[in-house]
Amino acid sequence: MLSNHRIQLALDEIKEISRIDLALYNEMGKLLAATYEPKKDLEDMMTDFSQSMAESQTVSDSHFFKVMIEGEAAYLLLVKSSTEGAYMVGKLAVCQLRHLAEAYREQFDRNNFMQNVLLGNLLVVDMYNKARKFHIEQAERVVYVIEVEGKKDTLILDLVKSMFGGSARDFVTEIDEQSIIVIKDVRDLKEEGDLENIARMMVDNLHSEAMVRVRAGYGNRVSHLQDITRSFQEAKMAIEVGKIFYAEMETISYSRLGIGRLIYQIPMSLCEMFIHEVFGDEIPDVFNEENLVTVQKFFENNLNISETARQLFVHRNTLVYRLERLEKAIGLDIRKFEEAMIFKIAMMVLSHMSYQKGEQSYMKQ
Repeated sequence: MLSNHRIQLALDEIKEISRIDLALYNEMGKLLAATYEPKKDLEDMMTDFSQSMAESQTVSDSHFFKVMIEGEAAYLLLVKSSTEGAYMVGKLAVCQLRHLAEAYREQFDRNNFMQNVLLGNLLVVDMYNKARKFHIEQAERVVYVIEVEGKKDTLILDLVKSMFGGSARDFVTEIDEQSIIVIKDVRDLKEEGDLENIARMMVDNLHSEAMVRVRAGYGNRVSHLQDITRSFQEAKMAIEVGKIFYAEMETISYSRLGIGRLIYQIPMSLCEMFIHEVFGDEIPDVFNEENLVTVQKFFENNLNISETARQLFVHRNTLVYRLERLEKAIGLDIRKFEEAMIFKIAMMVLSHMSYQKGEQSYMKQ
């Protein structure tokens, strides 16, 4: 049903226009919102009114109304005046609340439909029949998954909805306690950089407005409703793989996961076999901060010793000494492309194994 906040805004606007106080109760007689402080005993009166056959009545100095939705009393409205003008205000308020509730219900049904599409719970025929019913067009879409660090609250969801809620083409929903899903219509976004900008905008806004850390992953473009679930799975994998291999990145695309996506899908038994082949029975204790920074810079500069030494502010011979010391420890000369590639993959496999075991990572990627 409608949020209490939305109801309160509606009642406040009606009072501002009519100068008449109102209160809204649910069908059980519990107060939801009001423009004044109603007496506690009114809840019992509203409960009695709910059980009566009348759709409206006047009691003491107030008008009572039922807000009927699909033949049932969804809300009970109290107008704190018994004048004829107040009766008209009450009827108008009932009409307004009914339309709000019906619009919300339609939006809820649309979101519920898109949740089922995300999870692959619908047959293709049923999917397209319901899409026509909800006036959901065939379009190119991308699924974004926003993972919230810590506890997610309604403010975060409302903020995301405010970014996209004005468009009937986009859908914002949630299916667990940790994530928010955005199904974005991208027919007007032709460049891949545009998709990255959307992800960055969401992350930056949530950082500044909600003061929470989030990570956004997104899948590939899809053109058919039945393929939305694939983009959703890709976005989830982007989040998971990103946390292991690209921890410094707050936005990550499935299409840019590279070799990390392959390693993520390798069974642990094969990972352990590979690490044993590379390092033997014991993993060398070489993953200290100095070695990691040196190796990372060396790889970033395409195995260029001079440029790496310049960026690390060390003498070229000092860097060569570090690399030779590392070679003795691991049995690989990472100055050679093939052995550097083996070591890079081994580092990523160790990160994957560490993450899967729930331990602290051996290195920072």
